Amino acid sequence: MPEHTNPQPPTNPPTRDLPAPAKRVLIIGLDGATWDALKPLIHRGLMPNLQSLVEGGTSGVLRSTVPPITPAAWTTFMTGKSPGTHGIIDFERYDVHTHKLSFNTTNCLAHVRSVWEILGDKGFRVGSINVPMTYPPTPVNGFMISGFETPGTQAPFAYPAELKDEILRRWPEYTFKNRWRRKTLGGDRLVAENIAAISRSFHQGVEVTRFCGERYGWDAMMIVYKLVDNLQHKTWKYLDERTRRYWPRRTAMTEQCFAELDVALGGLLEYARQREAHVFIVSDHGHGSLDGRSQPNLLLINWGYLKLREGSAQARTRVSHLLHRWFKKKHKPKFAAGNIDIEHDLAVDFSRTQACVMHAGMNGFLYINLKGRQQTGIVEPDQYEPLRDELHERFLSATCLDPDGKTVNIYKAVHKPEDVYGCERADRSWLPDLLLVPRDGLSVVRKIRGRQPVTWFPARRREGTHRENGVFVAYGPGVAVGKELSADIIDSTPTLLAMLGMRIPDDMEGRVIEGIFDPPIRHETETAQQASREVADEEVYSAEEMQLLTERLSDLGYLE
Repeated sequence: MPEHTNPQPPTNPPTRDLPAPAKRVLIIGLDGATWDALKPLIHRGLMPNLQSLVEGGTSGVLRSTVPPITPAAWTTFMTGKSPGTHGIIDFERYDVHTHKLSFNTTNCLAHVRSVWEILGDKGFRVGSINVPMTYPPTPVNGFMISGFETPGTQAPFAYPAELKDEILRRWPEYTFKNRWRRKTLGGDRLVAENIAAISRSFHQGVEVTRFCGERYGWDAMMIVYKLVDNLQHKTWKYLDERTRRYWPRRTAMTEQCFAELDVALGGLLEYARQREAHVFIVSDHGHGSLDGRSQPNLLLINWGYLKLREGSAQARTRVSHLLHRWFKKKHKPKFAAGNIDIEHDLAVDFSRTQACVMHAGMNGFLYINLKGRQQTGIVEPDQYEPLRDELHERFLSATCLDPDGKTVNIYKAVHKPEDVYGCERADRSWLPDLLLVPRDGLSVVRKIRGRQPVTWFPARRREGTHRENGVFVAYGPGVAVGKELSADIIDSTPTLLAMLGMRIPDDMEGRVIEGIFDPPIRHETETAQQASREVADEEVYSAEEMQLLTERLSDLGYLE
């Protein structure tokens, strides 16, 4: 298909406050990337382009948010603010006033400015491709293609709106689906098909980046390869040194997929060179083995803080869940008026419950059933802090037996959100009362299955899950060569602004990563502008779209 013949470069150069080390910056997001997987592949010669970027630039560990989960981390990347400020801590959001769960969208971010808005206001042309937490896409000085939380290609996934038709005309197979099919007795052949589809998506990403870059012009452009994360969720046991020997063919397929990713990186690197752009590679979190799942609500039952309804109600909830899984189109959906019904999954008697984990993923989000806050509240306000302290200590001391029969702590940390985010809990009702951080290798589930607080998986059932330590690489003229640093993902936005010669808004909670440039990069602050974007008062997702998104996230282990 012929290339577009009517590119729209910027009509005026952007306003730069300070000398700029970078003329342009191409940001490559490798969702879930970890040096634990990438370094062995580099050492075996499977990722030469990544190796050249690391050896020719500055690289290191990029620590994620608490929790280390896609929506919280990428939103922190885009805003330079912590989850306690921007408000995204999970895919789901619990409303203590309505007692409902909903999915987070860009409508939840109208009170903060993203890097795309900050740059656009100074005349920089920006582009965003597949970055999570950009649906629905918002107007920018350039273009935006929303992330994997987009329901499908039937949705308005692009800004400007006409870009959607151009994308689908050039790439009719463009999709937001997980690209991982399951089939009984699928065997190696189905795994190979799944991995091949992911490999094709990597190369398509290069094509889309080049097309949009030439179509709209750019000073800062970002593409996120979300399927790097999906790949590791599904194939971690083929990469893990403890288990890879059991599946040599699948290990080879998985490693070849990373080699294809490296080819795509080479294509992006070449495009960056053609446009005299620096390259900044980042991941939102790391990855590791998912060895089991913890059930905090079962602990709350055992300790007497959570009460279930009578046996028949529990049975109806289980039957409803099974019917929903087996007959999705015929059975009553778990959504009503655009909200997720908590009691669809949990037969909790809130009239007798003091605390409950309302949603869960990488962490458990525990809410106290506080009188005067929740409609169902039973805990008196003067008992709130004593109860919170009591639960904090009980979860910290909760133990189980690991697969080797050793007694281990289930949770490695239990946070009061205001402590970890440095904010006020009182004016952020959506924040949980406690954040439960499981030991490495465990995730957290809201539902209750069986009678053990932790379910350990045999090797054949292990998949991947998130870790705190992601990756970053900076490459281009003036970048220190062969240097290793560590930083936090919240530092990315101020660093990008400084690279482009902009002052840093003084409400940024991150800092410029010192040491990337030699000589050091010059940076200053300025008074932050207030966000002014208006949001329509309407539901973003229909009940059917929420169901589709739930199934997509559940397949990756983010939801149950």
